[in-house]
Amino acid sequence: MSTDTSRLRAKTWICATVVVLSNVFGNYFLKRGMPATLPTPLAYIAALFQPLVALGVLLLITWMLSRMTLLSWADLSYVLPVTSIGYVLVALEGKVLLNEEISLKRWAGIVLIMAGVALVGAGTSVQTARRSEEAAR
Repeated sequence: MSTDTSRLRAKTWICATVVVLSNVFGNYFLKRGMPATLPTPLAYIAALFQPLVALGVLLLITWMLSRMTLLSWADLSYVLPVTSIGYVLVALEGKVLLNEEISLKRWAGIVLIMAGVALVGAGTSVQTARRSEEAAR
């Protein structure tokens, strides 16, 4: 493996980690900061100025920008399954930090997601080689 390929692989893993964690924690802070009821449309706008909601929005903006970056150099068929580990982390976060009940069916779904992530992660290369070769020309 060339240095450029290994550097791209490392960047891909770092960026994928940022995508997953910013999504998980962005949604967590949105959930923690949102009021139980929002009676009017203006209340939704006012909720944006709550500190936890604002942090959640900032993390979700980070999620979107890092996801766009990741998609610019990695295959879609790799990015989507690998970043879906965020669904697993969100479920665990809901159970541990938000005291949510998770049914046996949901746990089974989480296990299936984890198995899919393992299969994709152990599969083919994370980058589109043709894209790198075309850029070099």
